[in-house]
Amino acid sequence: MNNVIVYVVDDDPSICRAVALLLKSNGFRVETFTQAEDFLSFKHSKAPSCLILDIRLPHINGFALQEIMAERGISIPIIFITGHGDIPMSVKAMKAGAVDFLPKPFTEKKLLDAMTLAISKSKVQNKKQIEITKIRDRIKTLSPRELEVFNFVAQGMLNKQIASKRGTSLQTIKVHRGRVMQKMQAKTVTELIHFAQKAGLTPLS
Repeated sequence: MNNVIVYVVDDDPSICRAVALLLKSNGFRVETFTQAEDFLSFKHSKAPSCLILDIRLPHINGFALQEIMAERGISIPIIFITGHGDIPMSVKAMKAGAVDFLPKPFTEKKLLDAMTLAISKSKVQNKKQIEITKIRDRIKTLSPRELEVFNFVAQGMLNKQIASKRGTSLQTIKVHRGRVMQKMQAKTVTELIHFAQKAGLTPLS
């Protein structure tokens, strides 16, 4: 588990210590914080991770932190813990993407089971992000004209439609499109469109 990091945010230092001790004994790397601001300012690892988050925190509570993370693109799966939870709070947390909602006191098994799900989700998210980064890096290699053609193809336009729109020859568009396919490492137009969707250039169908 040494490539997995678990963040714990709880304003009770004793809870932080107890959870950290439990997780370290199970082979996890752990970072603890007693307030949300410290967690936000921390340089988060790109390794698979999850966040064990108390709801009642000073200044920025757990729900507010969840919203801030979404706004900033911090995609670390969250497991909420609380000593004052209820069903509406649980529903709110889960609707916003939390992996689990555990009332205190919780058992070691329940926490570790929730973490298994969260870390699995984190690995999937990391894999997707790596793929998106590779696609965006390839896009940066396109010339302005190639990028323009790429966008037209991603919108489902045919070569002759692009040529007409650009006021240029069909052969010129074919050349640009061929270069786009090569630089983007796309085997088919469908794959090229998927690349554009993943990079955020076109809406997902």
